[in-house]
Amino acid sequence: MIEARRATPRDRPHVERLLRHARLPLAGITDAFGSFFVADAEGVVAGAIGLEWHGPYALLRSAVVDPAWRGRGLGTLLTGAALAEARRRGARAVFLLTETAAEFFRRFGFASVDRANVPEELRRSVEFTSACPESAIA
Repeated sequence: MIEARRATPRDRPHVERLLRHARLPLAGITDAFGSFFVADAEGVVAGAIGLEWHGPYALLRSAVVDPAWRGRGLGTLLTGAALAEARRRGARAVFLLTETAAEFFRRFGFASVDRANVPEELRRSVEFTSACPESAIA
């Protein structure tokens, strides 16, 4: 059985390993880890996703699934959990940056926007200022 659950401090090394393996940034993870979710596959951290809060806006970040677990719906499960949390906490809007998964996230209602149209609170984040390249799609 696979479930999405809130990440605990014990999960952090596993999440960081997944992010390093996928060549995703670790910058800002310390501050955001309290809003991470993991895909728990019978005790194995098989994927993760996080939310970063900047004022009334949420930034979806660090979406990753272990290659051995891909194709089983974990990305959908994790994204749904994170978006449900954003709704529950009253996010005015949720944004993300991606270089490889734009089509995946369109299934959840995301659309590409010019970075200049992203709220200033988010544009000042580590993800926007240094962690993600300019080529990443907002």
